[in-house]
Amino acid sequence: MHTFGRDEIRDALRHARPVVALETAVLTHGLPRPINLDAIRDMEQAVRAAGAVPATIGILDGQLIVGLSDAQLEELAICKGSIKASSRDLASVLARGGSAGLTVAGTLDVCRNLGLRVFATGGIGGVHRGWRETFDVSADLRAIASTPCCVVCSGVKAILDVPATLEHLDTLGVPVLGYRTDRFPQFWSAGSEAPRAPHRVESAAEAARVCRVHWIDLRLESGVVLANPVPESEALEHEEMERAVAAAIKRAESAGVRGAALTPFLLDAVAQATQGRSLRANLALLRANAALAAEVVIEMGRLPGASR
Repeated sequence: MHTFGRDEIRDALRHARPVVALETAVLTHGLPRPINLDAIRDMEQAVRAAGAVPATIGILDGQLIVGLSDAQLEELAICKGSIKASSRDLASVLARGGSAGLTVAGTLDVCRNLGLRVFATGGIGGVHRGWRETFDVSADLRAIASTPCCVVCSGVKAILDVPATLEHLDTLGVPVLGYRTDRFPQFWSAGSEAPRAPHRVESAAEAARVCRVHWIDLRLESGVVLANPVPESEALEHEEMERAVAAAIKRAESAGVRGAALTPFLLDAVAQATQGRSLRANLALLRANAALAAEVVIEMGRLPGASR
């Protein structure tokens, strides 16, 4: 069902060279123009600089494309009719010839089909605040639990219920590793106020070994979350972040924003409240996660029984 936007992706997969999957919801719905396109290009460059091949995955005119070319990225970045596609949306978008940026869940579905072992994103979706009333839990968590892929992220998006999301990952049996930290990063911040990470690793090689034991030795099928804190130079203070998120949630409630539109609305409201500093933090963590993902996939290739 998929096509390749660049020949190097097909060749890399065929010859088991290191490949890092990248999502496109950040391109279509997560960041404003024109920095949305710059952010994806920066992530791809970070993957290449570390020695791996970036495979940015999206849907254009009914084609599921693995490794969008630069021209295709530009087209998707400005496409006004594109939707934010999770697992439930893929078949419908493809069948009607639409275009879409893929969420974490949507991208992981493709990773599972192609056998891609490492995926870099910003923050995963999770359990929404107020979930006891809304039952709003992101499909990302189900996808992570059912896909043997290392998801490199800066924790869960801070607009969500972070402790509840960690508990949900625990229930699903997903290993969560803090990268050089004992705390689970909270997207824009990574201070001592954050919940404790269940486990800690000190290097990409150590993370790769955990993945190998999980998938090869124990034959478990869930993903592994590698939580990489936002670079300290761009991190927001926890208290400021919480104030901005609380105000954004109130705005969303007043405006009646729900469902797939909620996360983009909240991210934009927080960016306004922090005078753009949350946006700068977002860009910094995206680059850092892409670079770390490339290191991990390269280390995987050096271990027996692991590929790509």
